[in-house]
Amino acid sequence: MRFILDTHTFLWYIRNDPKLSVRAAALLEDADSDVVLSVASLLEIAIKVSTGKLRIGTPMTRFVAEKVDALSIERLPIKPTHLDILMTLPFHHRDPFDRLIAAQCLAEGVPVLSRDDAFDDYGVARLW
Repeated sequence: MRFILDTHTFLWYIRNDPKLSVRAAALLEDADSDVVLSVASLLEIAIKVSTGKLRIGTPMTRFVAEKVDALSIERLPIKPTHLDILMTLPFHHRDPFDRLIAAQCLAEGVPVLSRDDAFDDYGVARLW
């Protein structure tokens, strides 16, 4: 199964945070899962680090190599088709990163792995 990770899901996974649901952990550990992380999530992480809201303890290049690439998580770039959908989405949610992830899920036809029920308002299939 292919799915896009929400930023918090990715962070909880790499930190073994107990907030990660049992189902989410199982999906992430399933060898048949095609795990995708949006570049928007990496941007969100970088911004949170720069504002002091998050600590990753390493430069971003090393963080991506150790936490994304080493886990064989596919990086999803932001494509013009994602932006076409983003421009049509209503403002159910003000978080620009979640709105972009929602647009990517809709464009790619895949669910999001997230605890955040705000994705439901956009018609995005959500796993948790």
